[in-house]
Amino acid sequence: MTPDPTTTRTMTPDPTTTRTMTPDPTTTSAASSGVPAGARAPRRGGFASATVPRHLARGAIGFGALVGALVLFRAVGPVGLLLAPIGLVALRGCPMCWAVGLVETVSAGRLRRSCAEGSCALRRT
Repeated sequence: MTPDPTTTRTMTPDPTTTRTMTPDPTTTSAASSGVPAGARAPRRGGFASATVPRHLARGAIGFGALVGALVLFRAVGPVGLLLAPIGLVALRGCPMCWAVGLVETVSAGRLRRSCAEGSCALRRT
């Protein structure tokens, strides 16, 4: 059985659908505001904290509240589960969100994205 030529796809790139590279917003905002690139604070992700100790403290509060909710559930019943929302707020959603934030906090300011001639790369600062 031969494939129908009207439904087969070609694997060649279509020049009309190529993606264009957009400039890094951290470099364009500095140029427009007159602030030198090295004087700005590093961009952090949505889950990162200002410092690593602050992030670790949030983790201790969050994980402590979640464990406390489970332990107290056995002792006092469903009232013990009132600690669970406190733990989830401290972790900013879930334990995995906290772990992603830890990686973002540790790497903040250490890696920069540089784009040139259609390709982007991460480099250490």
